[in-house]
Amino acid sequence: MRVLVAGAGIGGLTTALALQQRGIDVRVFESARELAPLGVGINLLPHAMAELAQLGLQDEIASLGVRTAELCYFNAHGQLIWREPRGLDAGYPVPQVSVHRGRLQLALFDAAKRRLPPGALRTGCHLDSFANEGASAVCASFTDRASGAIFEEHADLLVAADGIHSAVRRQLDPDEGLPRWGGNILWRATSRGLPFLTGRSMIMAGSRARKFVAYPIDAPGDDGLCTINWIAELDRSEGAPPAREDWNKRGAISEFLPAFADWRFGWLDVPALIRSAEAVFEFPMVDRDPLSRWTHGRATLLGDAAHPMYPIGSNGASQAILDARALADALAQEAGVDAALERYESARRPATAQVVLSNREHGPECVLDLAEERAPAGFARVDDVFAPGELAEIAARYKRVAGFAPESDRAHGSKGLKFVSPETDLA
Repeated sequence: MRVLVAGAGIGGLTTALALQQRGIDVRVFESARELAPLGVGINLLPHAMAELAQLGLQDEIASLGVRTAELCYFNAHGQLIWREPRGLDAGYPVPQVSVHRGRLQLALFDAAKRRLPPGALRTGCHLDSFANEGASAVCASFTDRASGAIFEEHADLLVAADGIHSAVRRQLDPDEGLPRWGGNILWRATSRGLPFLTGRSMIMAGSRARKFVAYPIDAPGDDGLCTINWIAELDRSEGAPPAREDWNKRGAISEFLPAFADWRFGWLDVPALIRSAEAVFEFPMVDRDPLSRWTHGRATLLGDAAHPMYPIGSNGASQAILDARALADALAQEAGVDAALERYESARRPATAQVVLSNREHGPECVLDLAEERAPAGFARVDDVFAPGELAEIAARYKRVAGFAPESDRAHGSKGLKFVSPETDLA
């Protein structure tokens, strides 16, 4: 069996590594001529880290970032709404890891270079189109971006892991158009700053209309400072829809800093953190509607090509990693490619559609909106704002939707690692 993977992002590279581990011949084609550590921070949830652990990459990936200890929600006044332990601190057998996206991608790329045969990982090759060849083969057409030459590759399967603007998805649905904008604009950056709360805390503050997210993605240096990834988000739905999103589009601090000018919580000075960023990137909150199918003959979609979602609940990269594992297992265990693709899509398409739709309702972050609606001026006791058990159920419900509830086998990887209930009290 020969598999072509279009795209050397997190999903594509994890797919290639998983296929190689199962003895499947795989070739990866990446549009960029050189990979650079682009982007900002992301979170890898325990179920995704469990899959990376099966690939022998847990320690390497964890060493690149921070083993997240807790997730905390605050209102715009800096008052705690809800906190819960995460990763190892929550009893999972693997950590949740906050890491720079570019460093993660380069680590996966280096692992693929070590493990795949020479010539199996090619950069500067842009996927233009594909065509099924009968019922059992596919032909993919690429452009060599250095020479401009067009060449074809033939295989048993093409996996399109080429992102939210996937060439394969566009060919299958040419009228789909640009991604769906949710009305909010994100400004993302990293800044050097003092650790806050536990030093391994991820915080979300405010509400849907005005929100700030922050978490460290490395350990403090000799100067006591660490790299803090942050996102400032504002509702701009009254304005015109943005043009096609671009992760490299620079943003202006003056466009959003006034909305957070008085957000000094004692444990975190938000305006100071914003001002200390070397570069800020602007990005609209976009996704696409779930599809009725991913597979067309011997081509299938994976990751953002299949299910781009709002950056809520730390699920984008994690769900792509789950896709990779599901596809590799299906191809290794089913009698034929067609049966494997049916199994893969049946497992992953409904599950990811649920996450996309849940994220549109702001997933577990809805607690921020509820606190804002019920107590806009703040509160003396959070128990006066939420019913007993309400916050815990919201958090648990999203874990079930996203597939990393403590009772889920997926949260522990294929070896069924044991979940140990932590003694940490939730507040």
